Amino acid sequence: MVASKPAKFSVSAADKAAALALTPVSREIEARLDRYVDLLREWQAKTNLVAPSTLPSLWTRHISDSLQLLALAPSAKIWADLGSGGGFPGVVLACALAEAPGAMIHLVERNAKKAAFLREALRVTNAPGTVHLADIGDSVDRLRGPVDCVTARAVAPLHQLIGFAEPLVRRGAKALFPKGQDVEAELTEATKYWNIRPNLHSSRTGGHGWIVELDQIERRNSSAAAHGSRA
Repeated sequence: MVASKPAKFSVSAADKAAALALTPVSREIEARLDRYVDLLREWQAKTNLVAPSTLPSLWTRHISDSLQLLALAPSAKIWADLGSGGGFPGVVLACALAEAPGAMIHLVERNAKKAAFLREALRVTNAPGTVHLADIGDSVDRLRGPVDCVTARAVAPLHQLIGFAEPLVRRGAKALFPKGQDVEAELTEATKYWNIRPNLHSSRTGGHGWIVELDQIERRNSSAAAHGSRA
């Protein structure tokens, strides 16, 4: 007996409308995002790109959650997305910045299947980006040229993310890290290893989400290296 293929998940029109009300975009960007979602639906049936429990609210939970980062770095054109996974926020940002001159999104992903998906997503959306198939710690130092903003979503604890981002922030990048309701505990842990002055922004998408904004990162002591970028 041949096993049946998993069915594509359905996209909620109400959820999409709610997401675009929270983070409005142009028709051109919406069209790119639609193509991205269609591709995600195809690949999700065979590759676990996002948690199945979040699929009914894909637009608010993932796309709008990614788009809101743009308001916190409105002049940023070159982004580095660490641990891009299914493309949040990296591919969403690339779609949103597709018409911006000089825009480029570096997508860093260690999983070969997910990296293949990211390349296809950039192709079908005609969005500006490049995929780096590598561990985060091995790739950050190799990113050449300026980076305006570095982000990572659902990748690692905050103190490790800070370690990954530190070389880019030292070169002038802003760091934006979406986090959940345990953000205060993560900040407390991070300050054991890093001197930081975080700005916290409440997520537009509701719940208990936060975005940690960092403009400066300094190692607090020698143990930071062990608990940060090379953990």
